[in-house]
Order: sequence, then structure tokens, then C-alpha cells
Amino acid sequence: MRATPGQTVGPFFHYGLPYDGDRDLVPPGSAGAVRLTGLVTDGAGNAVPDALVEVWQARPDGSVPREPGSLRRDGWTFTGFGRASTGRDGRYTFSTLEPGPTEPGAAAFFAVTVFARGLTDRLFTRAYLPDDAAALAADRLLASLPAERRATLVARRDAQGLVFDIRLQGEGETVFLDLAGYRTRTP
Repeated sequence: MRATPGQTVGPFFHYGLPYDGDRDLVPPGSAGAVRLTGLVTDGAGNAVPDALVEVWQARPDGSVPREPGSLRRDGWTFTGFGRASTGRDGRYTFSTLEPGPTEPGAAAFFAVTVFARGLTDRLFTRAYLPDDAAALAADRLLASLPAERRATLVARRDAQGLVFDIRLQGEGETVFLDLAGYRTRTP
């Protein structure tokens, strides 16, 4: 059997994949809830109005959730998975908890996937929490990148929580991961 090229992932996914509560890993306003938001832009810096962003994350104590229920939220089970589509302004938002490091001294992060029209496959990246400079400096993935590219993987704080902007290509492109080969893609 011969391999075939991938199908483009959009824009139909924007209509078929969202579900009730998809962006609320925890109910907004609940104890410990934080907002994770950002802007998805294309190579020209224009907002991408029909992208889909997914996050996977550890609990605040660093343990990895294994409970089912991500597609049917019950309002109290934290599954560590969420999905948010971008609006016309290219923004996405999640209500979640801050992930903890999965091992002592490790940098805490969200695993992020981006689907958008024109992509032949989804893109994988990470959004690191910005607070632990020592853990960020010791992270093997971040250390493997040129210093000027590392900032594209680190979220920043605002009054409501965390901001992680995603640039799909061009100057300031977010670093994306090649999980098949465990390499990073840089321009």
C-alpha cells in the first residue's frame, strides 16, 4: 500500500469539532480557575478566525489526569483536556487550572495543538508557565532552541491569567514540534 498525502485539516473542523463546555476545563470562577487566552495569527500577522486550539495538561500537583469525560463535561471532573475555537478576532480562551511540573524541578507547561485551514496536519507546541526561571533554563526542549526562539514557547501573565499567542509562520513564528522525529521546526 502506498502512502498518500495528508488532507487539509480545515476549515470544516471549526464546525464539526466544538462541543458544549469544550473550553472550560473547570467552570469559570471556580476555586483556582485561571484564564488561558491568546491570538492565533498567520504569516502576515492577520488573525486566523477559524482555527481550533487544544490543550492537554497536568493538574496543579503535577499528576496527569486519566479520568474520562473530556467530551461530556460534568462540571467537576478535571480531565486535563480542552478545545477552543478562535473567534473572528483570532482569539481563543480556556478556563482551566495552572498545571504543575510533572517531576521535581521540571518546567510546567500546557501541551498545545493547533488546527487551521491550509495546514496539512495539526501543529504541536508547548506553552510554558513563565514563573520558574530555573526550571525554564533547565528544560531540555527550551535549551535545544536558539535563545531568540525560546520566548515563542513561554506564556505571559496578565490580570486574568495567562496569554499565549500563536504565530503560524513568518517572523516570530511559534516553535512547533515534529513529534514523529522528536525535532523542533524553526524557520
